[in-house]
Amino acid sequence: MSPARERHEMILADLIALRAEEQPELDVLTFEHLSLDGGATPDAVRTYADLAEHAQRIAAGLVELDMVPGDRFAIMMRNHPEFVETMIAASITGTVFVPIDPRTRGDKLAYMLTAAGCKGLVTSDDCLGEIDRVRGRLPDLGWILALDTGDDTGELATAPWVRPLGELLEHEVTTLDVRAPDPEAPLQIMFTSGTTGDPKGIVGSNLRFCGAALLGHLFDYGPDDRPYTGLSLTHGNAQSVTLAPALHMGLRAVFSRRFTRSKLWDVCRAHGCTTFSLLGGIATAIYSEPPRPNDADNPVRMVVSGGMPAGLWKAFEDRFDVRVLEFYGAMDGGGVAYKPIGEGPIGSFGKPMGGVEMKILDEEGIECPPGVIGEICSRPEGGEATIDYHGDPEASRRKIRSGWNRSGDMGHCDAEGWMFFDFRAGGGIRRNGEFVNAGFVEKAIAEHPAVGDVFVYGVPAASGAPGESDIVAAVVAAPGASLDLDEVFVTCRSELEANFVPTYLQQVDEIPKTASEKPLASVLSAALSPDADNVRTEA
Repeated sequence: MSPARERHEMILADLIALRAEEQPELDVLTFEHLSLDGGATPDAVRTYADLAEHAQRIAAGLVELDMVPGDRFAIMMRNHPEFVETMIAASITGTVFVPIDPRTRGDKLAYMLTAAGCKGLVTSDDCLGEIDRVRGRLPDLGWILALDTGDDTGELATAPWVRPLGELLEHEVTTLDVRAPDPEAPLQIMFTSGTTGDPKGIVGSNLRFCGAALLGHLFDYGPDDRPYTGLSLTHGNAQSVTLAPALHMGLRAVFSRRFTRSKLWDVCRAHGCTTFSLLGGIATAIYSEPPRPNDADNPVRMVVSGGMPAGLWKAFEDRFDVRVLEFYGAMDGGGVAYKPIGEGPIGSFGKPMGGVEMKILDEEGIECPPGVIGEICSRPEGGEATIDYHGDPEASRRKIRSGWNRSGDMGHCDAEGWMFFDFRAGGGIRRNGEFVNAGFVEKAIAEHPAVGDVFVYGVPAASGAPGESDIVAAVVAAPGASLDLDEVFVTCRSELEANFVPTYLQQVDEIPKTASEKPLASVLSAALSPDADNVRTEA
């Protein structure tokens, strides 16, 4: 480290170097294995000193590969400690990493690597098969480093075109000067989900990642809290709600390699986790698990939720003896709103944090009165919103209108200013002139003992009425259960008002989801056929 350079906690590499000096032996990150194999494999634990040392080794390898500040490479793996260490290495070298969900396939994978201009790829052996299938379409991809996960699914030994990441981690440690010049230096390009077109790459700086640690203070994380997530580090939630606060505040976070709802509470008990984060359909999936006598016997005090269904909220809190802190934040810019525990109405995502203006605006940019649905828009207080989509200035320009970040999310506020999410633009379920709250439908179905998971979405109404939808409930049978869709309809008619009863029940093996566990309605609707054997229609 050059003595002339002042280190800055809003640069990721500097943050880790400083913490490694202050608390070198603190086990700040644990990557647990209980959810994978019942604990047969030891957890992977990283202290601040470990992170600093391993990141320097990976950074030296990136330099050997001729990566210079501003060059881009992808990280494509599940939640392994090497993911975080490679993030830090990018900050050290001034390069830019591109997180890619390891479930990404074919055209989308090739598009993301090409659109971001990736010169290389850090991955894990379980992803090599899919990478090999698109390699021929990636002439600019000059190198691939792969982690040996030790799993049977790995293909590292049979891939001569790959260099083992482990070789870099065995090299002698050399301390490189941090090449990120200032906190505004780009750190990553995170792609949107691409559910409405080609994914767009959002350029995020060191400042944006490290500044997300503010959420830890905003959500009232204390020094004894131990946050947990099974969400993918390729998504903004896991990075912002769990990783960044943990690294900044020394919170000893726990990560699962993947989200496993059946082991969630076991993991929290085993590691003493006091808070975890969930999104969208996860709450329904957790609640759909068969009730157990020890559901409320857990150390979790708070669930940080982005999308807790209003109809499930109180039942979820009561069953698991937790409190829900609801929040709203968009990956592609805008501010954060949150509803502190015990304040505001159930169903609201809260009010904007300090320094942020958030309003419900109509198409003309006029603020909607209470109760009227419009677009959720935000900007810095007294300023104008900005967004940088990599290589797409036109999309960046369209995203901001009159200084407001137009989220594409539709919502409303009440007379006291509490804000509510209603639906994604173009994706609301409107039936017989009334918007149907999918959360109430999902709760009723989730409580059926033979249902393991459920997701409710809308398809264009067979009646052809403009803006109207038919309701589809995609259901997954509980393990070992025999699911009778006619019985599920009986439950719906018993528990729901007539307008909320689904038009179709669609039985599937699993609910397709994004890296953030957001259900993919587009995939389900494409597979929906009213006459298919796995579909029942309400008589």
